[in-house]
Amino acid sequence: MSLYAIGDLHLSFTANKPMDIFGKEWKDHVKKIEKNWNKMISSGDTVVLAGDHSWGRNLKEAEADLEFIASLPGRKILLRGNHDMFWDAGRTKRLNEKYNGRLFFLQNNFYSYGNTALVGTKGYCYEGKDSSEHFEKLVKRELERLRLSYELAVAAGYTSFIQFLHYPPTSIGEEESGFTRMALEYGADQVIYAHCHGKDRFQDSFLGNVDGVNYRLVSSDYLKFKPERILP
Repeated sequence: MSLYAIGDLHLSFTANKPMDIFGKEWKDHVKKIEKNWNKMISSGDTVVLAGDHSWGRNLKEAEADLEFIASLPGRKILLRGNHDMFWDAGRTKRLNEKYNGRLFFLQNNFYSYGNTALVGTKGYCYEGKDSSEHFEKLVKRELERLRLSYELAVAAGYTSFIQFLHYPPTSIGEEESGFTRMALEYGADQVIYAHCHGKDRFQDSFLGNVDGVNYRLVSSDYLKFKPERILP
């Protein structure tokens, strides 16, 4: 039994969104994901999917993509990404009821993995598209959601945490943020995130051991479409 992570599957079984327009490495990327997943993941493993699961604009359009994920081996924990239009703040409970053990949606809650609590939120970082007011508003909202995730886990008795985000924990050029400070505050062992695509973004990513926290990027193209083992 192991814990894995991967993000940015960008499935589009219903929506017409071919990913190979973003680079040759994305050609037949769903077949690559399926092949690698079936080779690496057993029924006893757990996989956290760090956002951007589906191009579907609503749950009906995303349903085939979510069914594909549910059909893969292992337990699947889904974090919300910026392109996951099928999922809004009020829908997490309904999604967990709908998929009832086949998929678990991680937002304003936590997931128990042995003695470790998996906590997380979508997060946010500056990418040159916001006013400072809009950026600060979204970061504040996401930090509140992340703190709720931690506090629910703490109330349940957990002292060991892995923090998941969709967005990077810092904006380009930053050495710390509210998300990195919260990881330190609660003593997270690792911070796992996705969202970054292409060599330029890979190089700009916040990686490695910083103040005792291990930062890891799990975008599917960065991982060559192979889930990455997180524990043990």
